Amino acid sequence: MLSMIDFIEKKRDGGSHSREELQSFVRGVMDGSVPDYQSAAWLMAVYFRGLDEGELVSFTEALADSGDRYSFPPELHVVDKHSTGGVGDKTTLVLLPLAAACGARLSKLSGPGLGFTGGTVDKFESIPGMRMHLTPEEFSSQMKKIGCAISGHSLRLAPAEGKFYSLRDVTGTVPSVQLVASSIISKKLVGGASGFVFDVKCGGGAFMETEAEARALAKELVALSKKFGKKAAAVITGMEQPLGEWVGNAAEVYEAVEVLRGRGPADTTELCVELCALMLEASGVAKDKEEGAALAAGAIESGRALDKLAEIIAAQGGDAAVVDRPLDILPRAPKAAVIKSGRDGVLSELHARPVGEALRALGGGRMKLGDAIDHSAAIRLAAKIGGRVEKGSPLIEIYCKDDTKLPEALACLDGCWKVSETAEKPKLVIDVIY
Repeated sequence: MLSMIDFIEKKRDGGSHSREELQSFVRGVMDGSVPDYQSAAWLMAVYFRGLDEGELVSFTEALADSGDRYSFPPELHVVDKHSTGGVGDKTTLVLLPLAAACGARLSKLSGPGLGFTGGTVDKFESIPGMRMHLTPEEFSSQMKKIGCAISGHSLRLAPAEGKFYSLRDVTGTVPSVQLVASSIISKKLVGGASGFVFDVKCGGGAFMETEAEARALAKELVALSKKFGKKAAAVITGMEQPLGEWVGNAAEVYEAVEVLRGRGPADTTELCVELCALMLEASGVAKDKEEGAALAAGAIESGRALDKLAEIIAAQGGDAAVVDRPLDILPRAPKAAVIKSGRDGVLSELHARPVGEALRALGGGRMKLGDAIDHSAAIRLAAKIGGRVEKGSPLIEIYCKDDTKLPEALACLDGCWKVSETAEKPKLVIDVIY
């Protein structure tokens, strides 16, 4: 039987755990025989001492094996994409139908929004009737039928990861790159994909604020994925300003439809094509990223990607007419306030985090799991960094149904923008890690 005191002391003193020890530890956490205070002590020891390559693989495997797992034949080349989260990040809404329309198969497990970043589940649930909590049988059946499925995380999938995530959140061990990577990869493994693409965001509106931090995580994610025999690539992308034009659950569905129609914002379209190209390369549909980008552009131009979105929505009980009449079907709120430029010039700053916090203040986000959200609350970015503005022209538009929430939202946005004489557009795609 594993002695937890010896186990903790071994890591405290820089020792290495065996695969069996880590498996026994995770089992003990799940059956309650290991108390939270001992798990927390071990997490802090890992934060300072780290895990060696073998330990990281074994711990990640133990997290993934703590519950059910999806399994698909390797010849299907199922691919999955993960974003570390950002403000206005609606890429999954575009990538799921786009990559599937190009011939890839996608197994996607997503979560709700928490804090100042939005969640894919909340965005899809803006569509009337859309079911985002499929049973394992429904998920597998849809994968076979239309080649892709998306669902909220089930408590039956990698439950140990959820336990450790909660502990890291209250013990000051969240910043550990190894623990973050292990958490992410364990959840990817249970989805059954054979290839992963990671969108690792950096900047003020991202979990990793500096490029160096994002690069370290990107390298760890790719390396750990390959240890499990998966094809993997990571894109380091900028999140100094929100992605696209709209921030808000239903509003981001609208923007995703616009991208798939070929008339979406340039930055959202650019990033989605880049990520889709890597997904098609990882799945084997494309021989390289360049061919993947051409396939993605063709699927948008032909309308196949938009048709695939309608097929996904219909398969999961949603109103597929949203792809033709999004403004009629999606919940909408009236324009409640407009922030205007006080001078002529060029927008030089538009900080992402305050925009996400303002949306949460409007009811479009949540502070804790279980909080209700208003899918119609939205913020439109009428100008982006590097764009010329005139005195009196709109910079930010706020949409909400409850005017009593406006003061807090406006307070969040106060000072989040700056107009200067000149400014360069920030680089969106910073690097790709293979």
